Amino acid sequence: MKIEGQAALVTGGGSGLGEAVARELARQGARVAVLDVNEAGARRVAAEIGNAIACRCDITDTASVEAALDAAQAAFGSAPRIVMNIAGIGTARRVIAKDGSPAPLEDFERVIRINLVGTYNVIRLAAARTAKLEPLEDGERGVVLCTASVAAYDGQVGQEAYSASKGGLVGMTLPLARDLAQWGIRVVTVAPGLFLTPLMQQLPPEVQQSLAASIPFPKRLGQPGEFAALAAHIVTNTHLNGEVIRLDGALRMAPR
Repeated sequence: MKIEGQAALVTGGGSGLGEAVARELARQGARVAVLDVNEAGARRVAAEIGNAIACRCDITDTASVEAALDAAQAAFGSAPRIVMNIAGIGTARRVIAKDGSPAPLEDFERVIRINLVGTYNVIRLAAARTAKLEPLEDGERGVVLCTASVAAYDGQVGQEAYSASKGGLVGMTLPLARDLAQWGIRVVTVAPGLFLTPLMQQLPPEVQQSLAASIPFPKRLGQPGEFAALAAHIVTNTHLNGEVIRLDGALRMAPR
């Protein structure tokens, strides 16, 4: 699929990897709906990239997602052909705390609800609209990207909830691709490693350097632009479907 002229939707587009993806799609000529629970961040990115709209969106709330889809369709005159699911949260909490108490179940449920259930919610609602569009070359109607993590495979101590949520996205990729194949909608997941996002930048420089040193090559943190470049390639490479791609510099996370 050619990116130029297509309607695109990016969740988590107000910062970090989502912002980089929104910027890259806009650079290549897409009309971009920037969705984020942080409305100020979404508005900033949309204003800077042009040919874009910003929508405050809670991906776990069906009405919120539908409202964002309605706004995007009204602005662009089309349902999205490109759906980039970048929104998510990360937490770390041991199963048993130092005082011997069990981890709160609510913490686990919140991460699963946002990262896994929220992503599925966006996919089901957006895909139902994409499926009604006229097919392009090869019968393709759209492409969906999910954002997992290397934690889906190499979860560290305390990452039970995060790893479970990202592992769920990995496990969901192939059946989603098979399910949506009849509509000409592809599904691909990217599992990034350690990237220089705003969250990472909050860590002390020495901690960032230590994390970068654990990556075999290149020995640096990933750049959001590298994630965005892969996301854009997935859109344009029609034969990529039902696959999970690690983007991690050959990193394999240690237990802690």
